[in-house]
Amino acid sequence: MAIRHARPGQIVHLLASDGTLPTPQSFALFKSDQLELLRLVLPRGKAFPSHRVAGEITMQVIEGRVEIEVGGIPQILGAGQLMHLEGDVDHSLRGIEDASVLVTIVLVRPGEGVGSPT
Repeated sequence: MAIRHARPGQIVHLLASDGTLPTPQSFALFKSDQLELLRLVLPRGKAFPSHRVAGEITMQVIEGRVEIEVGGIPQILGAGQLMHLEGDVDHSLRGIEDASVLVTIVLVRPGEGVGSPT
């Protein structure tokens, strides 16, 4: 069953009423022309290899702990912590504990740079 993207003004529950995740998989919460928000689930030991996105991103740990490596330097983020990265920065993630991460991506259209006039 496909998970629908949230509509503008719709409340999105990131945790169930008992404090657990409402679903055990990663999914996009919403996507517009300029912004994408997703909940990334990283079980302990699972890794996202080094990658980059064109636009700026934030990664906020909702629960658990993750290792985020940026520029060859690993850092541990725990629940309630946030990291911002500029666009086109290589980074990787690995679950230190079962974790979920709220990822916000500023979308950049082809031919546009971050901060370019529209």
